[in-house]
Amino acid sequence: MTLDLTNRVLFRDAMMIIIDKPSGIAVHAGSHRDDSLMAHLEQLKFGLPDIPHLAHRLDRETSGCLVLGRHRKALARLGTLFSKGVVDKTYWAVTVGCPPEDSGLIDVPLMKLDKNRGWKMITDPKGQPSQTQWRVLGRGDRMAWIEAKPLTGRTHQIRVHLASIGCPVAGDFLYGHGVADMDYDRLHLHARSISVPYEYKQPPIVATATVPDHMEAALTSLGYKTSR
Repeated sequence: MTLDLTNRVLFRDAMMIIIDKPSGIAVHAGSHRDDSLMAHLEQLKFGLPDIPHLAHRLDRETSGCLVLGRHRKALARLGTLFSKGVVDKTYWAVTVGCPPEDSGLIDVPLMKLDKNRGWKMITDPKGQPSQTQWRVLGRGDRMAWIEAKPLTGRTHQIRVHLASIGCPVAGDFLYGHGVADMDYDRLHLHARSISVPYEYKQPPIVATATVPDHMEAALTSLGYKTSR
């Protein structure tokens, strides 16, 4: 796979790089994958001896803001910020189903369906505490444009939480219950922006990722106006 990451850089300094990850590529290599983002990070050395490393992860089909640390010290600092929950992440989702309210908080514990295999998550009172704030940015007859902010960082959190309120993400074959994947063959979930308070008492570093092509038509139908 040919992938030019240099033209997907949203921010770069001596400590970190933020890229606009394309949909359809896993961040890590796996036994059933012949390609991953890791195989292309050599492009992002920009004069440093080592390749940057992932400070967090996005699902294979999720596009948008992804943070990388450029060396060990930066990666440790970013790891602390993510673990403390002080990195502000904003996602855009197109959902099949519209919540009756305009905003809310989903506070539902999550756990793996099978701890020994796979990534599928389920809601379960015995699971890890998980919270997602959300608000509706646009509505259609049977769809919604939702902004979601995860307050915790569980696997597939936004996808499971939105499905739990009857609004699965369009194109979600795993949690769409046979409804959300009916008319869409790609996941409509985008890491729209991220705010990283890297330096103490300094303004956070903010990056915003352009809406991917496969989501633009659905978002436009829900009121999004492209700036292109």
